[in-house]
Amino acid sequence: MKRILVTGASGQLATCIRDAASEFPNFMMVFQDRSGLDITKYAEVEAYFKTHDFDYCINTAAYTNVEEAEKQSDVAFSVNADGARNVADACNEHDVTMIHISTDYVFDGKKGSPYRESDATAPINIYGASKLQGEEHVRASCPSHYIFRTSWLYSQYGHNFLKSMLRLGAEKKELTITTEQTGCPTNANDLAKAILLTIDSNDHGYGTYHYSNEGEATWFDFAKSIFETTGQIDKILLNKTDHYPTFAQRPVYSVLNCEKIQNALSIKMVDWKDALQTVLQVL
Repeated sequence: MKRILVTGASGQLATCIRDAASEFPNFMMVFQDRSGLDITKYAEVEAYFKTHDFDYCINTAAYTNVEEAEKQSDVAFSVNADGARNVADACNEHDVTMIHISTDYVFDGKKGSPYRESDATAPINIYGASKLQGEEHVRASCPSHYIFRTSWLYSQYGHNFLKSMLRLGAEKKELTITTEQTGCPTNANDLAKAILLTIDSNDHGYGTYHYSNEGEATWFDFAKSIFETTGQIDKILLNKTDHYPTFAQRPVYSVLNCEKIQNALSIKMVDWKDALQTVLQVL
């Protein structure tokens, strides 16, 4: 029986992990949100690890509001950087393997082809910078770690682009969606299963991995596919724009190359349009 702690329990990825855990009867999962375990407080994290016995910790706790991070950089760094270090320190102290979730926003988007794990990082916003610092703390503090960088997460849970489009589509509003950014929408349920498969494999190929669904899209492509799949495309006034002003800069191109995780951990990838259909069937 593998004992696994999941932080950030109220978030969409942790909720997807909770669902996926039903396929792994050999796992004993413990989920903690901020009220039960505040990762920004090292004394609290250390005390919790000292009184519990875990084999793995999946750190999904994060400050993910890209826009607000520009205005609340201290909060973003407290959770994404200092919090990651606190968890990594505790994992190392108590011989726990850490799985940490990071982002495509650690890159500047200037490469123009899918990013590999070995490519130079250069975040252009506070969110990306805070997540990159979190990665660096994990590598420095906990040798037994996996870092999963992912992109454009959505699911049937929480607040995300898919659910916003479905809500606005139901209101029959005219929508203008940007073509300025290219990435890959990723079904959080697929990422959740990949994480648990990694634990189940007993493979100690520690390091940094990219995980997203296959293919690439702009936000406009993503929106269009949502409404095509739901049969609403003829009822929605969907416009595209090559410039959509935001407070935070975002990488123009942030598609992730996922060959490493497929080869090293035998994780299979799903095309992003197929993954979208799966979530829409659930909804």
